[in-house]
Amino acid sequence: MNRALDVALAGAGLVVASPVLAVAALAVKLEDRGPVLYRQTRVGKDGEDFELLKLRTMVVGAEKQGAGYAVDRGDPRITRVGRLLRRLSIDELPQLWNVVRGDMSVIGPRPTLRYQVERYDDRQRRRLDVRPGITGWAQIHGRATLPWAERIELDVWYVEHRSPLVDLKILLRTPLALFGGTYRGETGGWKPPL
Repeated sequence: MNRALDVALAGAGLVVASPVLAVAALAVKLEDRGPVLYRQTRVGKDGEDFELLKLRTMVVGAEKQGAGYAVDRGDPRITRVGRLLRRLSIDELPQLWNVVRGDMSVIGPRPTLRYQVERYDDRQRRRLDVRPGITGWAQIHGRATLPWAERIELDVWYVEHRSPLVDLKILLRTPLALFGGTYRGETGGWKPPL
């Protein structure tokens, strides 16, 4: 997807979603008085780090508790408001600002953490040839319920076959994928180094 279309879609998305974002932000703040936004360093195009934005859905300092960066259904670190935000994927809406800033695209491989990227082989590093996206080929084919290696393979396929038609398919199928959940399931998710 070209940059002008990215900015137009993300800008329109922010305008349309602003009432939902305002209500969600207020709910996050009222639940435990912690910060509304969760900021995390992720790896973008060409291996460059950027700050990913999300509405906070977990207790403050969650990555230092329990399963660390891994999150599964029923995780006790997820707040009551966070459960709803995750179920409806509202927590991802601030990433529209990442698109406007140029860190991300509307469509592309989901951005990952540095320690994950360091374990990529040469083929898997192809994911970094494009800007990471809010939605992508792997997201419409199972999201985090897929095993990690399969998700990466789907992302590499996208990088090698991206076109306006493929992007249109992704956009049209994203609403259905959004409500399928974001949890990694039994076989999905990143297995951290032992």
